[in-house]
Amino acid sequence: MPVNSFEDYPMSWKPVLNHQVKPLYLSLARQMEQDIKTGKLLPGTKLPPQRELADFLDINVSTVSKACKVCELKGLLSATVGSGTFVSFDALANAYLLPDDKPRNLIELGAVFPDTATFSPLIGCLKDMLNEADADKLFNYSRPNANIWLKDTAVKLMEKGGFCPAPANILFSNGGQNAISAILAGLCRHGDKIGADPHTYSGLKTTASMLGIQLIPIRHRDGEMDGDALMDSCRNENIKGIYLIPDHHNPTTHTMSIDRRRALAEIAREQNIFIIEDGAYHLLAENARPAVASFAPEQTIYIASMSKTLAPGLRMAYLSVPQAYCKQVSKALYNLNISVSPLMAVLAARVIVSGQLDQFIKSHQQNARQRNQLVNRTLSDYLCHGDETSIFRWLELPGTITGSVFEALAMEQGVRVYGAERFTVGNSIPSRAVRMSVCAPETLAELEQGLIILKNLLDDCC
Repeated sequence: MPVNSFEDYPMSWKPVLNHQVKPLYLSLARQMEQDIKTGKLLPGTKLPPQRELADFLDINVSTVSKACKVCELKGLLSATVGSGTFVSFDALANAYLLPDDKPRNLIELGAVFPDTATFSPLIGCLKDMLNEADADKLFNYSRPNANIWLKDTAVKLMEKGGFCPAPANILFSNGGQNAISAILAGLCRHGDKIGADPHTYSGLKTTASMLGIQLIPIRHRDGEMDGDALMDSCRNENIKGIYLIPDHHNPTTHTMSIDRRRALAEIAREQNIFIIEDGAYHLLAENARPAVASFAPEQTIYIASMSKTLAPGLRMAYLSVPQAYCKQVSKALYNLNISVSPLMAVLAARVIVSGQLDQFIKSHQQNARQRNQLVNRTLSDYLCHGDETSIFRWLELPGTITGSVFEALAMEQGVRVYGAERFTVGNSIPSRAVRMSVCAPETLAELEQGLIILKNLLDDCC
């Protein structure tokens, strides 16, 4: 027992630590993780100061500090300079959003992907490729510099998004998630910090957790990352870079203003941090704005993936990587993949250079408009963010109900949506909202059925 008595002392957490189980910091970290997962430590709880906790447990402050660091890197805790250490609001949320199976009769409004209109013409293009005399080359290893035209194709694609990189800066990956993993693995070390929006893409969270990289939420102003807050994080948190989705932000659907893109790019140059710009939804906007990379090409790694503009199963993405980062990212991609599939690379490239991509995008936009009109009619009494070409929407909830509770209620009624907690970063307070994928249902009738169920739940919550 400690020398000082804490029997009547108010502490948010009074763990029981077995001093015989070594090392002590891991024993304490396991106790902390267990208490969070069992609900003894609730999300948002502020932990006692480390010195106070050390005194209570009769151990060194450094032991407490190391235990907290272990839990921080697992995403269970979030420490803010000057504010203390808190149990992360997303500590118990599952950020893996593509389940192993889809229960029968479940209406899928959770996983985000475009409609299936492009699948048939893609199959036709694939059949033509397989009937060519040299089709065997599509099943060998890919050598990135063997087909320069593939890099030229990547440049052509990025130009559609308002960014014109040099072909020498182009790298290939097996999809956008693969690209994010390679960037973080190549440029960061265990324990490094990356800035992100308070709600961000769940795949960034899972990758950062796997690699032991801590995500730091950068507060918003007018719905987008604030420049002053980014400067504060650069000074106080020593972040190495930031992750942005400027267009149709996942999950909030917000599209960043041109002024804010320029301001964040300027800060990245001044502070010498890198920007990961995820352009997954860039081409779905009718009036595409300039990419952040166009304002800071020497700081920005731009990712143009095909899953949201063509098909999720077409695992192909292009990266524009500044020379300062190219070697590290290239090595990480090699270690993860050896190479990309020539079958996927050539198929994607032919769709781009043939002009079919423009037709596919128009088809997706047309289908999205039809589905979003249905959303707007059915949920007209509620605030549902997203424009007419969005393939997902951000639904604000009435009353005091949380996203996770509404998600569970919807699931009981046979509809899958995802609560804001799944996208929350660190000690950010989750919005009372859910993300809905409007293009996931196979038919308009299925979408309408799901929306009616959600409307009835919303009405009951009022």
